[in-house]
Amino acid sequence: MSRLTACSVTALVALIAALSAPSIAVAQQATVAAINRGVVEIETSGAAGISVRIAEDLANLIDDGTTRHIVPVVGKGSLQSLTDLKYLRGVDMAILQTDVLDYAKEQRLLPGLESSLTYIARLYNEEFHLLAGPDVKNFAELAHKKVNVDLRGSGTAITASRLFDSLKIPVTVTNDSQEVALDKLRRGEIAALAFVAGKPAPLFMGLKGDDGLHFLTVPFNPAASSAYAPTQLTAADYPGLVAQGRPVETVAIGSVLAVADLRQLTERYRNHDGFVDTVDRAADALVRERLLLSEDADRYIQAAQNSNVLR
Repeated sequence: MSRLTACSVTALVALIAALSAPSIAVAQQATVAAINRGVVEIETSGAAGISVRIAEDLANLIDDGTTRHIVPVVGKGSLQSLTDLKYLRGVDMAILQTDVLDYAKEQRLLPGLESSLTYIARLYNEEFHLLAGPDVKNFAELAHKKVNVDLRGSGTAITASRLFDSLKIPVTVTNDSQEVALDKLRRGEIAALAFVAGKPAPLFMGLKGDDGLHFLTVPFNPAASSAYAPTQLTAADYPGLVAQGRPVETVAIGSVLAVADLRQLTERYRNHDGFVDTVDRAADALVRERLLLSEDADRYIQAAQNSNVLR
């Protein structure tokens, strides 16, 4: 099973639980109400990352055209997606980096953030890519040089800031789109670009390394955040940039499916037991279709039972 499929299956139970609606009459007004009750908007962090493909995959897996309808929304970065999830009408779910959640809590950007998220499912890891020009040989040599970290408020911008600060490497930040930044890197106008994306990221797939562009090793600092874990970029991921047998060490960042404080939960489930029953039935269906292991289904059901949804 591919990482994309596995991530989609992981999120499937949480999504179906948020989508189930009771049967209603066939009258036009009731039908319109039913369709709207089955609509869930899921916001992704941006078009360049893997979250858009995850949302599309979820829509293809879950959308039945009547009672369950997923509407993917392309956001302007993880921080904006988190703000939209809390305040923007219609946004029910968002795919977020875990360190963005940590950052928002630390900076107290959104009061009452914890209480506004009713259910969170772990999805997948993305990798921190640090692509440098020929004049930069290691991470420390980026000190006081220009490093592009994507647009302000993006997940990459937040991750890069936290990593550089934790490793005490001061850099001059630029905020161009990744495509513009790659062009500037080729021309030598910046020293490096950072990008948080699931490997292999399309942005780097066409690069051959013949112009001196290469990935830098990113030291792992366990004290930086529990949101990070050590990982590698390999020749299997990027054959044009990473030599066979010489993987590049970097860090991985977790992503989660966060669900807003849906006021219509009582309408969908009636009570906590109804919510658990919905998760139970959804997990059972996935096991029968061989899209979910029985032990994983048991774990999701247990998580629903232990949750505070509608208690």
